[in-house]
Amino acid sequence: MFIETEPTPNPATLKFLPGRQVLAAGTADFADSEHASASPLACELFALEGVTRVFFGEDFISVTKANDIEWSGLRPQILGAIMEYFLAGRPVMVANGQTSDEDVDPNDHEIVSQIKELLDQRVRPAVAGDGGDIVFRGFRNGIVRLHMQGACAGCPSSTATLKMGIENLLRHYIPEVKAVEQVAA
Repeated sequence: MFIETEPTPNPATLKFLPGRQVLAAGTADFADSEHASASPLACELFALEGVTRVFFGEDFISVTKANDIEWSGLRPQILGAIMEYFLAGRPVMVANGQTSDEDVDPNDHEIVSQIKELLDQRVRPAVAGDGGDIVFRGFRNGIVRLHMQGACAGCPSSTATLKMGIENLLRHYIPEVKAVEQVAA
């Protein structure tokens, strides 16, 4: 099994590509080991000293490290853990790790559908390329609330991505959108 690695815009996060499906649908973001019980693989990665966040996409795993840890020592450990895990044929998730906590005005159903469609078609593929994901969390009073996951969480350029990229895109296509805000999980 060959696992590729790619840098992300967040220097504390690497993207690992195992060459196979990681999740069949959606994403899973684990901000710390306490919230990783739904994934035995995430638990194993958190057991490695220096791992601070684990994110699963359809075909990749993003791992964020502590600032005082060097990739030169941690990267081979992560590669070994991922390879061993997949070769053993164990499931990545044992329970549904996703929750949908959307705050939406019921009168804005059509606008929310347009926002989600733009996010799914134009934004999420690009963000996934950088090892992360953006999850819709709500729309009220013209403000779109999004949650950054994976390499995007804590990335130095995430604010610019939200304001200069996503906000401008949504405002261009959907006049009802006034602003975009980042929210915690």
